[in-house]
Parts: sequence; C-alpha cells; structure tokens
Amino acid sequence: MTEQLFGDDADSALTVGAAASRLGITVRTLHHWDAIGLVRPSGRSDGGYRLYTDADLGRIGRVLVYRDVGLSLDEIGILLDAPAVHVDETLRGQRAELGQRIADLEELGESLDRIIDARKSGVLLPADEQVSIFGRHWQPSWGPEAHERWGDSAQWAQHAERSAGRTAADWQKIADCVEMLNEDLALACCAGVEPGSAEANSLAERHRASIGVYFDCTHSMHVCLGRMYVADPGFSEFYDTVETGLTAWLHAVIDANARAHGVVPESATWV
Repeated sequence: MTEQLFGDDADSALTVGAAASRLGITVRTLHHWDAIGLVRPSGRSDGGYRLYTDADLGRIGRVLVYRDVGLSLDEIGILLDAPAVHVDETLRGQRAELGQRIADLEELGESLDRIIDARKSGVLLPADEQVSIFGRHWQPSWGPEAHERWGDSAQWAQHAERSAGRTAADWQKIADCVEMLNEDLALACCAGVEPGSAEANSLAERHRASIGVYFDCTHSMHVCLGRMYVADPGFSEFYDTVETGLTAWLHAVIDANARAHGVVPESATWV
C-alpha cells in the first residue's frame, strides 16, 4: 500500500521518472514492477504520482543486482523478503548453474575454434601425425592448398564441420578404409575388371562413399572428381603409383556406375 509522504521522506522522494533516470532503467519497468508487487513506491504526491524513497531505491538496486546474475523476477520477489539462509542457498544454486553455463559456453567456443581452424587446414592433426596416419606420400600442405582451391565451396564447409569433431582415432579408421579400398581398386584394375560390371559398380560406390566421409557426394559430382583425377597430375600420379593405369580405369568405372544411376557422364556437373 502507498501513502502520502510528509517531512524528510517527501522532500527526498523521487518521482517515477527521476527514479528511473537515476537507476538507469525505464519508467515502464518501474510501472511493471509496481503492478506485480515487486517494488511498490512508498508514497504518492498530492497529485497522485508515485514517489520513491531511499528505501525504495535500495530495494530496486537489489532487484537489479539479482536480475543481472540471471534470477527471474519471481525468484527475486521471494528473495527480497526471504531469510538470509534462503538467500544464500538460492545464490549458491544460481552460481552452480552459472558455472555450468560457462563450461557449456567454453565448450561451444572450443568447438567453434576447431571449425575455424578446420576451415583453414582441413585436418586438425600435427603434420607428423598426419603422415603417420595417412602414409608417407601424404603432404600436410594438401589441406591448406585445398582450402585455397575450394575454400568457398559448400563441400569444403561441410568437410571442415565434420573434420572439427574428428580425433586421431577417427582419422586412422578413415585412412585404413581408404587403404583397403585402394588395394581392392588396384587388384580389380590389374585383373581387368570391366567398368560397368557389378564388381566395378560396387567398387565405384565404395569410392563414392569414401568421398562422402568428407562431404555429400552425388553421382554427378563423383563423375566430376573422376575427370579431375585424370586431368590433375597430382591425382594421376597418386593413383598410378598405387597401380599402373589405375587413374584411367577408375575414371571409366566411375562414369559407368554413374550412367547406371541415370547420370550422363559427358554432361555431368558439380551438383
């Protein structure tokens, strides 16, 4: 309940506008807090305007402190008139919750840092560990070079997002699968497996899936990669080192498999 103020209280009391200005909040906020019973002015002027005493301003100050540490207005309303022991328990609980939120945000920040780093380098492992996992022919510079070449693509972004969450063990598993795939490709090429055959198509799908570890690879995109293997000396050298003639054979296998899935290799685009 409010009442008319007299004497020193009346002289030092502030109108709602003056109180809001002093405390850096809005008049609307004070009106709301009055309406919900959180902070009611102690008196009214002769004209019926709200008047806030020093005690009222002190209570508002406590509200602001508790609001700034994340407590709801309902919780604050209880605390303002609660025994000290209850206040202590509530604040300790809020501190524990805040600590967890900070830990969650730090973890989120670390995840974002890893994505940012992965966008630059592709693989978040030391150079010597990359060579150890991917083999002596692996060049750690390939990641940054790939970023320079394809860093603006959606596929590179997808690769970075996936790479950011991978451990050395994850990469080792991927490398082992690729090594096994390359061995099987080499054996099939050496044996003269015909592109378009069931065995060749199965190998093509395994190869496409190995690309899918990094980004979603359609059959049309797979054809484009096959073209690049033939045209790019670096890729050609890599596959032909695994098995003589493997680059051209793999290109033919990829095209034949794509054709079986409704893609015309000659007109395939990066989609």
